[in-house]
Amino acid sequence: MFLTDSIATFGRYLQLMWRVLAIPERWRMFGREYIKEMANLGVDSIGIVMLISFFIGAVICIQIKLNIASPWMPAWTTGYTTREIMLLEFSSSIMCLILAGKVGSNIASEIGTMKVTQQIDALEIMGVNSASFVILPKILGLITMIPFLVIFSAAMGFIGAYATSFVGIINFDDITAGLQHEFNQWYVWMSLIKSLFFAFIISSVAAFYGYTVEGGSFDVGKASTNAVVSSSILILFSDIFLTKILS
Repeated sequence: MFLTDSIATFGRYLQLMWRVLAIPERWRMFGREYIKEMANLGVDSIGIVMLISFFIGAVICIQIKLNIASPWMPAWTTGYTTREIMLLEFSSSIMCLILAGKVGSNIASEIGTMKVTQQIDALEIMGVNSASFVILPKILGLITMIPFLVIFSAAMGFIGAYATSFVGIINFDDITAGLQHEFNQWYVWMSLIKSLFFAFIISSVAAFYGYTVEGGSFDVGKASTNAVVSSSILILFSDIFLTKILS
């Protein structure tokens, strides 16, 4: 029963994405919505991304310095490990899980409200492809902004690591040496590539649950919760395959 329902849901998702990825009918209106979604989904998320990343970078640095300290270990190990964690996992995967809660619930609730208040039905009556008109700007807007969020996240994580030097936990020069030690540029690109896939998952899955909601305000809240849970699970599963493919 569960497998049958999952396959049916996936089929409806593919049908919706087929409509969503259609060429926009009104480019001027699409461009206006696209810019608005870049601001709503991307720019408005910069604050929370930078705040969380700053403290995570500081905590990682402190934990490594205090719990893995050894006279046999180079002094730059703390900075090096902090860099690897931020680039390889946190700034892409974990940050996108956080955004799934913030951005995904926002998308699902907004589209779900439009659905139950019959705004989407009104668009269909006017001959507008409502799926493309409502969902496509959100998907492209988040995909466009997610690389910047990843870069901001990694940068603030490093700044958080440097902040620990002001309280005497680790030397400033040791952090710099660790951040520069055997730097692999591909890790940055890998983080950005993964984030693009995660951005599509967050926006498209949340939009699907919002667009297919039926009922009232209670069902909109339920759809928002399901969108966050489903996108988070898909991010975790896809992270495994993407890491294997890109490594």
